[in-house]
Amino acid sequence: MNLSRIVLLVAVFLFDARVSDAQARLTRSDSALVGRVLLAEDRRDSTDRALSEALAHRDPRLRLLAQRARWRIRDPLFVARDSLPSLPPAFSWPQPTWRLRYCALAAQRNNCDALRAALADSVWPVRFRAMSFVTPACATDDSLALTLRQWVDALPVATSTRARGDVSWHAAARAIVAFAKIRPNEARWRTARMATHQQWQVRMYAARAAAVLADTARLRMLARDRNDDVKEAAIDALSKLTGHADDELYLATLTADGAQVVRAAAIALKGSPRSDVAAAANAAFDRWVQRGNASERDARVALLEAAGRPASDDQPPPLRVSLPPRAVQLALGEPVRIRVTMAPASGGGSFVVRLRGDNAPMMAARILELVRQGYYDNGNWHRVGHDFVIQGAGPGSNEYVGHRDYLRDELGNLPHTRGTVGMSTRAHDTGDAQWFINLKDNLSLIRDYTVFAEVEEGIEVVDDILEGDVILTMREVRKP
Repeated sequence: MNLSRIVLLVAVFLFDARVSDAQARLTRSDSALVGRVLLAEDRRDSTDRALSEALAHRDPRLRLLAQRARWRIRDPLFVARDSLPSLPPAFSWPQPTWRLRYCALAAQRNNCDALRAALADSVWPVRFRAMSFVTPACATDDSLALTLRQWVDALPVATSTRARGDVSWHAAARAIVAFAKIRPNEARWRTARMATHQQWQVRMYAARAAAVLADTARLRMLARDRNDDVKEAAIDALSKLTGHADDELYLATLTADGAQVVRAAAIALKGSPRSDVAAAANAAFDRWVQRGNASERDARVALLEAAGRPASDDQPPPLRVSLPPRAVQLALGEPVRIRVTMAPASGGGSFVVRLRGDNAPMMAARILELVRQGYYDNGNWHRVGHDFVIQGAGPGSNEYVGHRDYLRDELGNLPHTRGTVGMSTRAHDTGDAQWFINLKDNLSLIRDYTVFAEVEEGIEVVDDILEGDVILTMREVRKP
């Protein structure tokens, strides 16, 4: 552990100690007032008397909470965030050495020699990056093609387990898409074989390879897959290739249960010449309204648009406002930590995050409650951008479904630095309880996304996470 990290740990410890000592001096009515301020902000109610009472309070923390609440209520984008007092900074984590090689590939994306060399890199993220840059311009590179072919052909039958630093299905799945670009004839029958693999992610990548090959027959088959993520990938590709020629298939898909595939089918049906699309889309919309899940908004809006109706016709479930346990303590600086333990079949290991109630007390408290309920156990990371973020930890394996109740934004002045944990949204106040962990400094995200935690231990485990890796458990941990 380097000296700067030791100093930062000591600073955080002393901050925690000062906050705990100050909390002891608050009365019960003071704590109740904090709760009322948090609820007023969550309701976006600028008229609540709690705000004026707290603004006149003797304790500067209550005054700050009330002022911040007023600013957030008045301005959804919270442009005044920079006027807030500085918060204790998040831990500063060094970059893994391979990320320099990963980033350098962007400038070599048209250089087949550089891509071939990167396929032999010591870490898989760099190899994945090189595969993503392969284009038909590399069709004459036999050595590059050989490497991709070998990875595709080495796809194991059993792909549910991987060791730390290694892969299971990932290499073959990504390689088939790149291989389809440079060896379409050889890739065609390999894609057909992968389209029946037991691992659904392999079939999803097979759909992407089929899109490269313009294999509409394979895409139609995959659009009827038993997994909705596979169906989504196939429908997205098929609609681009055939337009409205497959509207019958998309209409049938509107009865599916997955928000992602219903959204894809509805988008494919938009502008259809068929007279029965509006009625089918409206019926599906009514069914999704009855599900009462706020985070399924994308599917509902896509259905409205397929029916020729505006997004303003959406009928989200009513907002439920309540004060979660520990919200007041978190707002006043109580240090709360969560250990995320990865499944042994996904490389194992664990990392610890510290909730940042000083920045987002209501969100942090709601996340803590979900952790205590086991909501995140057996979830997975469905999105991995090795030089951006990892995202997931919610139900399903896509970004179009999450917790049934939206979490309000709590935008602040804590930047999205490497190791901070943000809340997934697709619009203002649409937090779906999915986490994203910043793998690098993503400072521009501060405008739209709330930071509710930071990685305090185990960043090397976070860096090793691959698409589809499973979370065994999340548990609150007590530290001295």
